[in-house]
Amino acid sequence: MNSDRYVPESGLTLARAAREVVWWQSPEETLRDETLFLNQAMRWGTPEVVLAVRRHFDDERLRQALREALPGVFDRRSWAYWHLVLDMGPPPPMPVREIPGVDPADTPLRVWPEDYRKARM
Repeated sequence: MNSDRYVPESGLTLARAAREVVWWQSPEETLRDETLFLNQAMRWGTPEVVLAVRRHFDDERLRQALREALPGVFDRRSWAYWHLVLDMGPPPPMPVREIPGVDPADTPLRVWPEDYRKARM
């Protein structure tokens, strides 16, 4: 997991970092799903969280987390940033959530809640 490059020390443990970016479940549960944890940390992590992540995971694991990115986690800015930082070339389209019965061309801002409820029934 550790990279050879220099990463300044962060006082944060991975468990504390997990609690900060995935507040709806226990850190132990979060850390069992590395892709979820890394995606959340790459999108919502404070500089301290990112330092803790970079101390424990190498660039290849972070690239893998981007390739396996969960729909709806990244915004355009963080998606482009991490592709640049990890030297992955131009970012591909972000993964999108698929809602049955809703045209994928519709953005979440154009899909009203009642449309979502109808699609879920």
